[in-house]
Amino acid sequence: MISMIGLVGGLLLLTILALRGWNLFIAAPFCALIVGMTGGVPVFPADDGPAFVTTYMDGFASFVAAWFLMFLLGSLFGKFMEDTGSADSLARWIVNRLGMKHAVAAVVIACAILTYGGVSVFIVAFSVYPMALSLFKDANLPRRFIPGALAFGSVTFTMTSAGSPEIQNWIPIKFLGTTPYAAWEVSLVVAVFMASAGFWWLKRMIAAAVANGEHYEHRPGDPEIPERDYPHPVTGLLPLLVVLLVSFFFHEAYAQYALILALGGGCLAIMAINWKHFHNMDRAIGEGTTGALIAIGNTSAVVGFGTVAKASPAFAVAVGAMTGIPGSELIGAAIAVTVIAGLTGSASGGLSIALPVLAPYYQETDVNMEQLHRISSIASGALDSLPHNGYVVTTIRAICRETHHSAYGPVAALTVVVPMIGLVMAVALMHWI
Repeated sequence: MISMIGLVGGLLLLTILALRGWNLFIAAPFCALIVGMTGGVPVFPADDGPAFVTTYMDGFASFVAAWFLMFLLGSLFGKFMEDTGSADSLARWIVNRLGMKHAVAAVVIACAILTYGGVSVFIVAFSVYPMALSLFKDANLPRRFIPGALAFGSVTFTMTSAGSPEIQNWIPIKFLGTTPYAAWEVSLVVAVFMASAGFWWLKRMIAAAVANGEHYEHRPGDPEIPERDYPHPVTGLLPLLVVLLVSFFFHEAYAQYALILALGGGCLAIMAINWKHFHNMDRAIGEGTTGALIAIGNTSAVVGFGTVAKASPAFAVAVGAMTGIPGSELIGAAIAVTVIAGLTGSASGGLSIALPVLAPYYQETDVNMEQLHRISSIASGALDSLPHNGYVVTTIRAICRETHHSAYGPVAALTVVVPMIGLVMAVALMHWI
């Protein structure tokens, strides 16, 4: 009983501390210590059994060892796209073709293409925001919906779909022995649904706000789209295609390590095609490296928490309850990944905590591993977008300079509710198939 109280309390406390802006390098081990102590896990090694210090660091270090190169190359790829102006050029081309009349669609499509091409969701938000601001200004639309449009195009139907080079689609490969195209038929149906339903809902929310008298409000310090010698938009599209094609042709031979080749190939493609457009390559490398360390460090801190939680007696009880839900085994997996990703505020962290436990259990059953891959991936992208999620906080507050009170409602509708419905649809389709 005490162990269960400590596990639930530690998870809730981690959520609250993250929501309040605590550094995860402090919050995660502190909450893990609470879970460990209430679960009877000693702080320091005393015998051959688990201890908090070694268990936490084993989880932290194992995630770094498994995914550092992917995070590093992904961050460098995004920074190279940003520094050369390739991301801006491609986004501007899309925006110019669709124009003010389709301002919302232009923002969503620009984010979707960049994200599905392998650019970090944070880089996408920074790149597209100035153009989104300009479009919303010209169309006189309430700017509080910009974070929702950016998030919808980045972390929903693109991030967790089959073939996506985002890490949320590749983590299951390591544990399930699948491919990034697992259950692509169901993934395609769900992605089309999420894109259509989400866009309809976004347009409806904006129309209702405009009918209520809301309009665009200029603020001092609003960014302007910088004028510079942008490369041709095709040269921004080619590196994205390199990432997708390399991952497609090498995923069977190298599994999740094909992502290293894909992102590395993308970096080399940018350097070969747009070398003369680099604004400050040294700074791009420095910022990309630092960004990778921060991103994987924050995720590893949460994974370390999950590793300690797994050593708690209550965790086995909780997993048993979720996997023992009557009906399809996929329902239990969907619930487990969704809950853990939500409590940790991290899709990748939730997958890395849940799958090492769930995979051995389901591999002893007749569950289709490809279906489990897709369900896990989609599930990770639902409740992870709660208010304390790092991307949500950064996009709303740091990039768009809005408040959670004004902007989180649309973000929640598009990145929590819509993916949750998509998850239910995916489970139903797989059960029907």
